[in-house]
Amino acid sequence: MKIESIRLINFKAFKLIEMKDIPRMCVIIGANGSGKSTLFDVFGFLKDAITDNVQVALSKRGGYAEVHTRNADGSIEIEIKFRFEMKTGETQKLPLATYTLAINENNGQAIVEREELRYRRGSHGQPWKFLEFFNGSGKAVTNEFDDVGDESELKREQQTLAKPNILAIKGLAQFQKYPAVMALGQMIENWHVSDFHISNARQTPDAGYAEHLSREGENLALVTQYLYQNHPEIFRSILQILANRVPGISKVEAKTTEEGRILLKFHDGAFKDPFLARYVSDGTIKMFAYLVLLHDPHPHPLLCVEEPENQLYPKLLWELSEEFRTYANQGGQVFVSTHSPDFLNAVRLEEVFWLVKKDGYTLVQRARDNKQIANFMSEGDQMGYLWKQGFFDGADPQ
Repeated sequence: MKIESIRLINFKAFKLIEMKDIPRMCVIIGANGSGKSTLFDVFGFLKDAITDNVQVALSKRGGYAEVHTRNADGSIEIEIKFRFEMKTGETQKLPLATYTLAINENNGQAIVEREELRYRRGSHGQPWKFLEFFNGSGKAVTNEFDDVGDESELKREQQTLAKPNILAIKGLAQFQKYPAVMALGQMIENWHVSDFHISNARQTPDAGYAEHLSREGENLALVTQYLYQNHPEIFRSILQILANRVPGISKVEAKTTEEGRILLKFHDGAFKDPFLARYVSDGTIKMFAYLVLLHDPHPHPLLCVEEPENQLYPKLLWELSEEFRTYANQGGQVFVSTHSPDFLNAVRLEEVFWLVKKDGYTLVQRARDNKQIANFMSEGDQMGYLWKQGFFDGADPQ
């Protein structure tokens, strides 16, 4: 699966923006306060909305009034276009689907004003609506898999949700007869927005089980243990890469104490005894955590990482950018925000968008659409140097 475009209306500082033809690796730059974290929060908002409901997702962000763009009319609207795999008999297709979610407020309560999913079954003509709900009730097509030649042949089933603040895709995604809804629901539930905290990663958690690195990284020791026990080849690969980037590190292990807690230990070949995670450098912990995240045996369909350059030596950023790109090329999709010209030097022209604040609202521009930047890049200049020299108007690195 892959997100092709995002359109936002009245979501915080985004009064109206659209990002089209989004690459598998997408890098976001912009000055402080321009909206990079807000853009990533769109993904977190949708994940909270499908996990709980729209009211809960808004409450986590201060309520409807705090999420809705100030001095703007109309509902909050999120539109995502994505490609997904669909098999009909022996035929395999990758249709482009459009999911639209409009949220409003009624008597102080959030409601899903409109929720719609549409896509083309063939290569021509207007998209067909396979899901359409208003204020908690609507219809969903039940014969998506059938060999339907005309939209009039679609069978629509009336559904009423328990509350108007629940997403229709939350329930319908559990049924295989709604393949597009199921694909979208699984994508949202499994995407990962990283807010990694080194202090959390140094913790010694209680013994347990974890396959994926958590949002803040507090289960790093548990995931290390899981990889060592269940995916030894992947774990050895992670250690080899870490050893090449952090001189001296020869081994990493997760040990269970008598009290039932997991200790993360790093071995340095120059010393007899290992170092506990709380005594290892910030850069070592962070690089190890990113490698664990990027070599996940079951990668996330979407991965968002804010400012990965913090605590890392600048020379490592080029290699880290390649790790992100490899992850994306293997079927995932990566969004990265950065303030580092060194990281940007390793990025391709078509991968970069930048955010600019104007009259209180955020606008989106793309590097490849700027002729001056594109010309300099074609002549061999590097993106980070152009950024430092002020060619990205309104997005100087800080």
